[in-house]
Amino acid sequence: MQLKNYDPFPTTLPIIIEDSTFLYPFMITPLFLTKREDVDAVSFAMENNLLVFIATTRDEHEGSRDISDINRVGVIGSIMRKVPIPDGRVKILFQGLGKGEIISNELDVSIEGNYNFNSAVVDIIENREYDEVKINAIISILNEKLQQLSKIQNQIPQDLLKTISDTVEPYRVADLISSLLKLSKSESYRVFQEQDIEKRLMSLLDIIITDIESARVEKEIRSKVHNKIEKTNKEYFLKEQIKEINRELGQDGQREEEIEEFKRRLELIKSDISEDGYREVKKQLDRFTRMHPDSGDAQQLHTYLEWVFEIPFGKFTGKDLSVNDVESELNRDHYSLKRPKERVIEFFSVRELANLRGVSIDKSGAILCFYGPPGVGKTSLANSIANALKRPLIRVALGGLEDVNELRGHRRTYVGAMPGRVVQGLIDAKSMDPIIVLDEIDKVGRSYRGDPTAVLLEILDPEQNREYRDYYLNFNIDLSRAIFIATANDLATIPAPLRDRMEFIELSSYTPEEKMEIAKGYLIPQELKRHALKRGEFRISDGALKLLIDEYTREAGVRDLRRKVASLMRKVATTLLRDSSVDRVNINVRNLSKFMDKKIFELSKVDKSPLVGVVNGLAWTAVGGDVLKIEVIKIKGKGTIKLTGSMGDVMKESAHIALSVVKLLIDRGELSVEEDEIYNKYNLHIHIPEGATPKDGPSAGITMATAIASTLSEKSVDSRVAMTGELTLTGNVLPIGGLKEKLIAAYKAGVKRALIPTKNYKRDLDDIPEEVKSHLKIDPVDRIEDVLSKALL
Repeated sequence: MQLKNYDPFPTTLPIIIEDSTFLYPFMITPLFLTKREDVDAVSFAMENNLLVFIATTRDEHEGSRDISDINRVGVIGSIMRKVPIPDGRVKILFQGLGKGEIISNELDVSIEGNYNFNSAVVDIIENREYDEVKINAIISILNEKLQQLSKIQNQIPQDLLKTISDTVEPYRVADLISSLLKLSKSESYRVFQEQDIEKRLMSLLDIIITDIESARVEKEIRSKVHNKIEKTNKEYFLKEQIKEINRELGQDGQREEEIEEFKRRLELIKSDISEDGYREVKKQLDRFTRMHPDSGDAQQLHTYLEWVFEIPFGKFTGKDLSVNDVESELNRDHYSLKRPKERVIEFFSVRELANLRGVSIDKSGAILCFYGPPGVGKTSLANSIANALKRPLIRVALGGLEDVNELRGHRRTYVGAMPGRVVQGLIDAKSMDPIIVLDEIDKVGRSYRGDPTAVLLEILDPEQNREYRDYYLNFNIDLSRAIFIATANDLATIPAPLRDRMEFIELSSYTPEEKMEIAKGYLIPQELKRHALKRGEFRISDGALKLLIDEYTREAGVRDLRRKVASLMRKVATTLLRDSSVDRVNINVRNLSKFMDKKIFELSKVDKSPLVGVVNGLAWTAVGGDVLKIEVIKIKGKGTIKLTGSMGDVMKESAHIALSVVKLLIDRGELSVEEDEIYNKYNLHIHIPEGATPKDGPSAGITMATAIASTLSEKSVDSRVAMTGELTLTGNVLPIGGLKEKLIAAYKAGVKRALIPTKNYKRDLDDIPEEVKSHLKIDPVDRIEDVLSKALL
């Protein structure tokens, strides 16, 4: 017995009282707990690595905690997993290890810290000695009777019968057979608590013989029903004759054929559709049969039945999950994206391992959401996953969606009603387990027609999407076999309850070097095929490609770069057609301007010489990072401050904080200036160029403080230095977001040294590409004094 590895028995164990499910020592069973005492018992046992004892209540005493109302013999085991459920219950996975008995006279109430639960002294029930020859004979008869019962009922799994026949340990045989038979709770306990294995096996034999007799009686009844079926066949024959007569008379029998076809298709999906679904469809089909074919309701029901029978109930792809296939597909279709690929592979590794070991895993919270700037490969990652799993991919575009009925389906009372997008996606996929991509989930709108995010809560919750109800169909559909993947650009616009259902994987900006490799390995070969060009007919040098990336595109991803490459190839195709003497076109730095329009984005490089009051700040934008110069001048006045450059409220507050911090440094003598209280004798004007572009956020705090300090102290700022960080009134530097994009922008602008918050340095430096780190000195700063000492010359 596995319990020998634990503390010696008898011992005191936490007690869980189960009202409905009867457990056996070999079972791994999910249980749903509602009582506080049971939940506390589980929590205490898991924290202290203890076993628990599960006892069942006697009939008509469910919910009682009195020792006289529960069965003393039960199962000792361990808690494998505990998961809270939104409806307030707690789901546990319990593994039975052995048979035990409560030997104390009362259930104790144990109070351990915050936990309040029942406990009792429990002892193991050891297996008794038995006559092996006699027991083997009884088991042989049991196996024979089970085979007879299986042939009559056709409900007993053959693999379980084989397991029982292969098992030689009689106590385990008794447990397996007991779990197989449909016994009441009291009858299950009567057999289970019997310690004499011979008596226990004989009791099971009596029960099986009784079941065999009952099954034979049922079979006789079914044979009598067969006569009624023959009558139905006769009616079918007569109906067919009527159809032929109508056809000879010139009357159309198409409607009857259509009704029979609907009935045939309904019977085909009966085993795969839910019980309420079968009743609903049958009810509507019966209504359709009784209606006049020319009525409006008949046309409506005809459309409804066609939609229902298009849904692929019971159809699955059947492809086994393979992590190696997923990994090779991701690597073949995408360059870089190391961390997102690793997380996707980990996600499917858990599922494959569970499938191989036959373990049922809890998939709550397992909805992936790829987020990041446009064009970095969010949707294409989902495409690659679908290709690797050989599953169809359904894209549900959520951008601007305001009407709940677009997802839920319209009720059939409306003119032009149809199922929701999810159900239509299943129909298009012709499978119940597709990859469903919920694209742009952050752009779902709200209106008087409802909140679509509330529907998404049900779709993305594995506890609820097993019974997803479409308003048009008016019955539940199981979406649990589908894999949902969401994409988003901005997480801030996603409601918190919806964020809680998903696990986010960030796809950040590509570096220029990564864009070069993507263009060479993916974009150019793909566009050559799309433009019917041969590999040797189009050549572009590395220098020209780098210039195309730096000065003709400005984006975090590569979508615009693909368009520029396609534009080049169109011009090359035109050149080849117009001049037959040209067999190839080489594009380099010198002739790139002939094929492209004027430069759209010229990356502003940092100033070559240091200036007073001009500091390089690092900013994050939706298309990647950027370097923004912050300019400050002083004008004789009374110490006022003027802010220009389309600053938001948070950035304006950062400017006032920066001024206050610099004033404090001057007052303490930590920043030398030419005049006392100079900040009261001059007005300051702070400006951020590109005034038409709105700017906001706290990360320019240390940049503004450095620019103000430089202006008041007349000290130049190192033009090769860029910085980012939020500043507090006490002079501390707080962490910021978007560090990777900011440092990539600094590298592209020719910055040699970047000042970043120390917390970002410790936390995020591993995410920075090696290409950037090798060309850029990155210094951590904790205080504004550190910033000024490194930036001011």
